[in-house]
Amino acid sequence: MTVHPIRLATLSIFTLALTVGFVPQAIAPWSLRPATAQDVDEETNIRVYEKASPAVVAIETDSSTGSGSIVTPDGLVLTNAHVLAEAGTTVKVTLADGREVNGEVVAFDAGGLDLAAVQIRGETDLPTIPIAAPNSVRVGQRAFAIGSPFGFRNTFTTGIVSRIDDERGVIQTDAAINPGNSGGPLLNSQGELIGVNTAIFSPSANAGNIGIGFAIGVEEVEPFLAAVRDGTAPRTAQRQAGLGGFQAPQTIALDDPPLVAALERGDNVLAMDNSLFDAYTFEGKAGQQVEIEMSSQEIDPYLILLSPSGAEVAQDDDSGGDKNARLVVQLPESGTYTLIANSYAGGESGAYRLSVKTAMGETIPAERTRTTILRENGELQAGDATLSDDGSLFDAYSFEGQEGQTVTIILESPDFDTYLILVGADGSPLARNDDASNGNTNSLIRLRLPYTGTYGIIVNSYDSTGSGRYTLVVE
Repeated sequence: MTVHPIRLATLSIFTLALTVGFVPQAIAPWSLRPATAQDVDEETNIRVYEKASPAVVAIETDSSTGSGSIVTPDGLVLTNAHVLAEAGTTVKVTLADGREVNGEVVAFDAGGLDLAAVQIRGETDLPTIPIAAPNSVRVGQRAFAIGSPFGFRNTFTTGIVSRIDDERGVIQTDAAINPGNSGGPLLNSQGELIGVNTAIFSPSANAGNIGIGFAIGVEEVEPFLAAVRDGTAPRTAQRQAGLGGFQAPQTIALDDPPLVAALERGDNVLAMDNSLFDAYTFEGKAGQQVEIEMSSQEIDPYLILLSPSGAEVAQDDDSGGDKNARLVVQLPESGTYTLIANSYAGGESGAYRLSVKTAMGETIPAERTRTTILRENGELQAGDATLSDDGSLFDAYSFEGQEGQTVTIILESPDFDTYLILVGADGSPLARNDDASNGNTNSLIRLRLPYTGTYGIIVNSYDSTGSGRYTLVVE
């Protein structure tokens, strides 16, 4: 492993890119001027929003609200089935310019996916959102969501693609998806639709944006739109779609006797595929090894484990053998974990057995089990490089990573409000973080690396007043 700490007072971002080796063949777009990663983020955000938002609509029925994307100039709107499931034949559509028009419910996905279409009549030149090429989405790329959460039209949120489930055609993202975002677009940096936002799961009983966000990928969207165009898509929902009322998680304890439960009508529903799930919480400690098993003769079990902060720790489908699910993980932090006991596909119901226990009956100290890729104790101080937009201090480091490797980057300081940026080999920011959690001014990034090669880390203070000691750890 090669580590390159940088400490030059007049270092521009362009020089940083060349020195650390982020740009092996070409100048990255964000290094064409002495700009900051924040500058580039802002420019990309503005460009994507201005390109896509005119084609994002709000949809209102008697019993639900949601969002949609105009995909043809004559007013075909792509949205979620659960938004329209009880809508009847017409809905109210509010365009980005504020006009309210009627939309006709014209199609639902024949396979029961959470996709539906609305046709606006009497329009011929509406703005549209282009659809990205199939199989063009990559883990780690930036993702943008536009929708109408809580009644606020065309709200914009950003994040990254956290995971791609090719079998189910689902994209997982940490871009905030709130109630009302359902049916709105998930976009790439070119403003192209890469998915239809469809559901969240939050560890808390409220419907906030902490947790897992899902979008149905273009590989599933394109066949649906083809069926809409040729008139073969059904005009009624094929399954009871929707999230329904959220049931608060059941509290369990490690090493309790295995429990027997069932996924059945009335349970929580993941709208992306209408699969049922139960939620459980348990207390865990950093470094603790846990083994979780979900088995059934009646359903195909699927497990998702969330950390206390709501980030994904692990998912599994068939590691338990014979379609059963099994996770063996080391807990990354202390706190309350959320376990989602899910079925692999929509429409599955039946009994299951769930076991959550300490693996091998012991807690293994984190320092014995984690692989530390990089650990640096440093200080932001007068004479360090500064970012041009706000004069904030920064240091830079690099590390070598492998495609598919999950890394956790932690920046802690007792002296200043930290800001953390992860940069790819082409010089573009892959992820950034200000506060690890509410009230915690340390920074944390956790993601699966999208390629094998060199990654850069910018250790920054939130503003120009920040200076002092810090610890940077990559695991």
